[in-house]
Amino acid sequence: MVGELLRVHRTRLGLTQKEAADLLHVSESCLGSYERAERIPTTAFLKHADKGLDARGALCACVEMMEEEKYPPKFVDWVRFERLAPIINGYEVMVVPGLLQIESYTRALYESRYPSFVGEEIDKHVEARLERQSVLTRHPLPRLGFVVEESALERQFGGPKALREQLLHVLELMRTMSHLTLQIMPADRHTHAGLQGAMQLMSTEEGRNLVFVESQAGSTLISRPDQANGLLDLFGMLRAQALTPWESAELIERKAEQL
Repeated sequence: MVGELLRVHRTRLGLTQKEAADLLHVSESCLGSYERAERIPTTAFLKHADKGLDARGALCACVEMMEEEKYPPKFVDWVRFERLAPIINGYEVMVVPGLLQIESYTRALYESRYPSFVGEEIDKHVEARLERQSVLTRHPLPRLGFVVEESALERQFGGPKALREQLLHVLELMRTMSHLTLQIMPADRHTHAGLQGAMQLMSTEEGRNLVFVESQAGSTLISRPDQANGLLDLFGMLRAQALTPWESAELIERKAEQL
C-alpha cells in the first residue's frame, strides 16, 4: 500500500522515478524498491516524500505502519519513546550498544544469528537499527549513558577489521558528543551489579522510567514504577563500579591498537 501511494503521488506530479528520486535525494533504484515494496521506507524518507510529493499527510500517516514492519512487536513502543526521551541508558554484556554500531558490525551480528536470517531479512534489520541512530543528533539532544562489558570489545563480529573500525567509531563519538558517556566494566570486576544481564533504560518526557530486557526466551518492556525504578538504581551502581569515561576511552584505544 505504501509503495503504491508513493507511485500514485509521483505520477500525479508527472515525475519519472529518476526525477522523483533526485527530488527526494535517494537513488532511482532505492525509490523503485520502495514502490515495489521490496524495501521498507525509513521514517525520514516518508516525511520528506510527503512534503516533496505534496502528499498532504498521506505518507506521514504510514510511518507507524512501517515501524510495525521494521521492529518486533514488543520493541515498537520502545523505539517510539526513544525518539523523544531526554535520557537513554544501557548496559551491554555481549556487544557494542546498538545506537553506537557501524553498519559492518551490525550486519555481522545479524549474519551470525541462529536460526539464520535470509538476505532480505538481514537488510531490513540493519536498516532499522541504523535508522534509530538519528536519536544521537536530534534536538533537543538526549543524555546518553552506557556501560559495556570489556569482553564486548574483544568479540570479533565481522572479523578484526570490522571490530577495529567499530571501536574507533565509538572513540570518535565519545570525543565529539558531550551528551554521550560510555564506561567499560573491566573483566577483573568479578562481582558487580549487572550479573543478571543486559538491559536498556530510558526516562520519558513525562518522567516515566522504562526498561527493556531481552533474553533467549523473549523480551520484556518493564513499565511498573517499582520494577523500573529499581533497575534504574541498579544501573547507577553499575556506573559507579565501572571505569571512568576517561579510563574507558584509554582501554578502548588499546584494544583497537591490538587489532
